[in-house]
Parts: sequence; C-alpha cells; structure tokens
Amino acid sequence: MAITINGSTINFDLDTILIWLLIGLVAGFFASRVALGHGLGLFGDIIVGIIGAFLGGFLAAVFHVNVQIVGHPIISEMIVAFAGAVLLLLIVRLFGGAGTRRRASWT
Repeated sequence: MAITINGSTINFDLDTILIWLLIGLVAGFFASRVALGHGLGLFGDIIVGIIGAFLGGFLAAVFHVNVQIVGHPIISEMIVAFAGAVLLLLIVRLFGGAGTRRRASWT
C-alpha cells in the first residue's frame, strides 16, 4: 500500500512498519525515562514514541528545523521522535497533574 503526501510517496510495507515500531520503542523508552523517571511498559513506550515522532516531525516542519546525521537517517529520526515524545510527556504531566493518590488508612 502506498500513499502520497505533498508529492512524496510513502510505502506501507512490513519493513516500514517495523522501522516505525523500532524508532517508537527507542524514542518512547528514553523519553519516558527522561520525562517521568520510569518506563511505561513495552506498548506504552511504543505508543508514546510513535505519537512523539509525529509531534516532533510536525513541530520540526513548522519551525523549519532539520536534524540530519549524515549516513545515519534512522538516528536522525530517533532524535526528532525522542524530542517530540519528551515534549508530549511533559505536556501530559503538566496538564494531567499528579492525579489523586490514595493512602492506606487504618480505621
């Protein structure tokens, strides 16, 4: 399956999906450790990393930021995904608050 976005074709084959999952896992793992101090589990880290990659890519395009490490495009994508995932987790933490924590009470 292929789609075209702004004249560039993106192929959705098994290799592309696996690379997205790998980049999402690595970016989400490091971002959850930096922003929260603990991990979110395998699926949580993947989801945060993939959403962070979209957020980071969108913000990089809006602010005309181009991250390139010559010869290593996957590392460049991981850096953008990591930055987006950290930003996502910090925003969630800012607006989500600490939540209600219940303490055990002995009555």
